[in-house]
Order: sequence, then C-alpha cells, then structure tokens
Amino acid sequence: MCRTVDLHQAVLARNDENALALRGYLGDRGTVAVNLLSSPGSGKTALLEQLLARAVAAGVPAAAVTADLATENDATRLARSGAPVRQILTDGLCHLEAGMLRRRLEGWMPEGTRLLFVENVGNLVCPASYDLGETLRIALASVTEGEDKPVKYPTAFGLAQLVVITKTDIADAVGFDREAFLRGVEQVNPGVPVLETSARTGEGVDALLAHVLRAADGEEAHVPVLAREHERYLDSHDHGDGTGSHVHDGDGDGDGDHYHGDGRGPSSGGRGRHDDVPGAAPVPAETGGNAP
Repeated sequence: MCRTVDLHQAVLARNDENALALRGYLGDRGTVAVNLLSSPGSGKTALLEQLLARAVAAGVPAAAVTADLATENDATRLARSGAPVRQILTDGLCHLEAGMLRRRLEGWMPEGTRLLFVENVGNLVCPASYDLGETLRIALASVTEGEDKPVKYPTAFGLAQLVVITKTDIADAVGFDREAFLRGVEQVNPGVPVLETSARTGEGVDALLAHVLRAADGEEAHVPVLAREHERYLDSHDHGDGTGSHVHDGDGDGDGDHYHGDGRGPSSGGRGRHDDVPGAAPVPAETGGNAP
C-alpha cells in the first residue's frame, strides 16, 4: 500500500515550534514584531516607509525586515526612512518561515529595538499559514484590488488582527466599494479593526502607528475566530505531549504510514540570500531551510 506522509503539516508544526522560540527571543529583548501580509502591488512598502519614518521621527526604535523573491529594491526604499533594514531574498520561496527570520535577526537586530516590521513576500496564500512569532498580524489590500479580496483569501484576512486598506486617495477614481469590502472582512473575521490609509497623502498613517504602539504597550489585540478554532483543533488533537501530533497506520502494520503535526518533519527546502541594506556584503545562500 502506498505510504503517505503529510509533509505540509509536518513543516507547519516545525514552523510553529520555531515561531514559539522566536516569540520568546523577541520578548526577551522587548521587541514587538508586526507581520505585514498583502498581494503584490498593494502599496505595502510605501506605507511601511512612512511608518518607519514617523517612528524614527518620534524617537521610537524601529527596524524592518523585507522579503522578496528577487532584488533589494524594497529594502533600499525602506532604508530612506533612517531605520535599520535587512533584506531577505527567498530565491523563489513564496513565504518567510520563523526559523529563517530568527537566523537573520541574530547578530543584526539593534539592541533596544521596540518595533520590528516584517514585510512578508507579496502573496496572500503561502504566508498566511506561517506564524513568524509576531505580536500583531496585519493584512493589507489596496482599493485597486477589488472588494472581494477578503472572501477570496479567507485565511489571510481571517487570521489578521488588523486589516488595512491602502491607496484610499484613489478610491473614488477606481470605483472602490468600501461597504462591500467591509462586509467581506466582517464575514471572514468578525470584529477585526479596519484602518484606511494613503501613503501618498498620509491619511491613516499616524493612526496605524498608534495602533502598533498600543500593541507594543501590551494592549490585547483582536483574536480572530479562525485562530480560536485552530487552537481548539490543536487541543483536540493533543496526545499529551503538547505537540498535537498523531500518527495513522495506513496498512495495519503498526509502522505509522501517515503522520502529521509532530514538528519533526523535513524542512520545506526554503532557501534564500539575506543581505543588509545598504552596502553590506551578501550572506551566503541558505539551503534546505537550515542555517549554514
């Protein structure tokens, strides 16, 4: 009989363990991580540049990590804010993982960093499933992307603790249906706060920074219904070791043909090059999802 191994679940379980460790690492340093998820072209980088510049102007120690499949363009833009920035080039991997992020923070993140913004790969599918040890997860969508974005990508928007609409300065020009968008958000994530922003005019940027700072000060973030359901699922599948692991024997021979969620599965094979910006020497390419 064909032996089936649910590698995806094993990878996610391993990532969850790494995310827990990363959350402790950041907590020990008094750093709050903000995970930014959106599709390409949402204006995420432009908005983040404004956020960083305002944090620097206000004397708030902030840094950013930005991930892309190729080029350091976004990191170069973000560095104009005056905040420390590190680029992660994933070389084709469609998301960041917690272990990858931690390895590139160690020895780089400045002491005393209060806010760490993580600009995830432009993608609303893969990154949605990966915890990065963040305190606050933000899903962004621009007015040019259509009102049905939240219901088309229910995991990304359903697990968000804050939803941000971008490019509102052109909302009327593109015929953005705000009420339809808000209904979609409420459908997949009841009660989640929604902020409207424009990097071009500055609308909502101060409100967004204030929201992030309240999270840094310990204000309880929105808890999505989808996240609560996931926790209940894990609890119901916990076999007493805290891993939520279980094994299915597909052919009765007792050797466990099908397993998932034990956190010991193989790496996703993520690889990437990680460079400081500007002017730093490249770090050797990462292979197999493990530190060199």
